[in-house]
Amino acid sequence: MSDNQKKKTNKTIGKNIRTFRHQQGWSQEEVANRLGISIPAFSKIETGVTDINLSRLEQIANIYEIDVVQLLALDMEEIDQTPSNLSIVQKKLLDREAEIVNLQRKVILLYEELRNTKVSAHM
Repeated sequence: MSDNQKKKTNKTIGKNIRTFRHQQGWSQEEVANRLGISIPAFSKIETGVTDINLSRLEQIANIYEIDVVQLLALDMEEIDQTPSNLSIVQKKLLDREAEIVNLQRKVILLYEELRNTKVSAHM
């Protein structure tokens, strides 16, 4: 493996590690403490500066409760960008709420129109 390929692989693995950390809602400090390393050392892993060995990968995978293979996946960014079922449902819910608000406005306008018509008819 050339130096260039090695750097690219380290960066990809680092991005995956960062992505999983964000999904957990953890800080670098929390993960570094669990690994028993300094925050700068963990930061170097995430940025791809440090060559990461298999035992460290296994340790990180165990902390995240995932397989090492998931940390090595080269298409994590693509996976991360596909909408989850939850985000699809959230979007549908927001669309329905907007529909309800529009219908409520129409009901209010019709009610006011009806009231104004009755008031005009009584005069």
